[in-house]
Amino acid sequence: MTAVPPTGRREAREGVGYLVLTRTFRAPIEDVWAAVTEPSRMERWIGTWSGDPAEGQVLFRMTAEGEDAPAEPASIDVCDPPRRLVVRTQGGDGSQWQLELDLVEADGVTTLTFGQVMSDPEAASQIGPGWDYYLDRLVASETGGDVGSVDFDDYYPSQSAHYVAAFS
Repeated sequence: MTAVPPTGRREAREGVGYLVLTRTFRAPIEDVWAAVTEPSRMERWIGTWSGDPAEGQVLFRMTAEGEDAPAEPASIDVCDPPRRLVVRTQGGDGSQWQLELDLVEADGVTTLTFGQVMSDPEAASQIGPGWDYYLDRLVASETGGDVGSVDFDDYYPSQSAHYVAAFS
């Protein structure tokens, strides 16, 4: 196991606490948008979706969690290609997550800023390392790296204390 340094931080947006992580890509914004919205591209690093996004909801299945991971509804609140996506997911346990992706391109480099509404330090201790892990899988997928070499054990539980401190 090789501990990976955490990259997430707490940020307040209009008085609401967010977990925020950033990644950069030497790629056009449209390419990064495709990596985070097209089912076949997403499946490389996190999961896939089915349904008609024009209806405002799809079913999302985290294939990276295993073949038996259930599909869960994801409501699309904002879709402004190729710059902004806001979705809410409903977990089987009744939990609801609001996730935000913002993309900006400058000089051939696209910056992805990921945010999730977050206030609970205990939840952050698990969710923060999870998003570091998945976003590093995205980077590996988009840069020709080996997604399979990104090991969750390198993120959790070693990053947990960072996220508890950030949200306490």
